[in-house]
Amino acid sequence: MSHSAFGEDRFGRFAEKTARFFGTPRYIIGQSIVVAAWIVFNSLAWLHHWDSSPFIMLNLIFSTQAAYAAPLILLAQTRQADRDKLHGELIDKKHTALEEAADTQTKKIVGLLQSNTDLTQQDKDLTEQVAKLTREIHALLTQRSAG
Repeated sequence: MSHSAFGEDRFGRFAEKTARFFGTPRYIIGQSIVVAAWIVFNSLAWLHHWDSSPFIMLNLIFSTQAAYAAPLILLAQTRQADRDKLHGELIDKKHTALEEAADTQTKKIVGLLQSNTDLTQQDKDLTEQVAKLTREIHALLTQRSAG
């Protein structure tokens, strides 16, 4: 496998795993629950407001998360594209090998069919010669018995 600009190191694998997690239903549901709880707890008067409306801290957390998530997602897509390209190249090589093998087998079959055609023609020619010789022998025998 070729090494891309992002490499196959531990950070690359971690980044890809993290980026893939961002797209899971578990993450989206979990984040939705946290955000809903954040808003509810900060909106109720009987709790201490650590982030009152318009939820500046929550917006800062989302911005920070987005600043890291976007490059991680791009990294994961790039690594997947590299794998897809390699996989496609392997498939192309296999298809080429199969096409070459099929071409070779087709040529062999055509050769065998031509050989069969030649043998059939030889058999026909020999059968005609035997029939001619048989007629000639029969004619000679008929002449001898008559004369």
